[in-house]
Amino acid sequence: MLGTREPDVYGAATLDEINAMIRLEAQRLGIETEIFQSNSEGCLIDFIQRCSLNNFLGYIINPGAYTHYSYALRDAVAGIAPSTLGERPPVIEVHISNIYSREEFRSRSVIAPVCTGQISGLGAYGYIAALNAVSQMLKLF
Repeated sequence: MLGTREPDVYGAATLDEINAMIRLEAQRLGIETEIFQSNSEGCLIDFIQRCSLNNFLGYIINPGAYTHYSYALRDAVAGIAPSTLGERPPVIEVHISNIYSREEFRSRSVIAPVCTGQISGLGAYGYIAALNAVSQMLKLF
């Protein structure tokens, strides 16, 4: 619903526009990306587990409302196995809005403690910042 749902909170960019922006930056960085979106918690968990089994080297996740209560999604993120590089891949949690300046129930992430870091409140640019952070972290391995 990006681009139409609460544009004053989430901006006017659509999901397709954000994905195009991510692909362009990934290409610039020389990073292969796979983008997945689902409103289903189980599908998100299945995707994370499949990526882990396929040795993905980095993850950027926007858990949406699951941020605040999905221990199943948290466990999937915590269960990401070390990659072929021998290290646990970086996992960056991204939120378009600043979850800490919104309603009280949005100010807690159950996902953040099992992530490498979190970017919140930078709008769609948060994904680009996360992609650059993952790129830099991979250079350290």
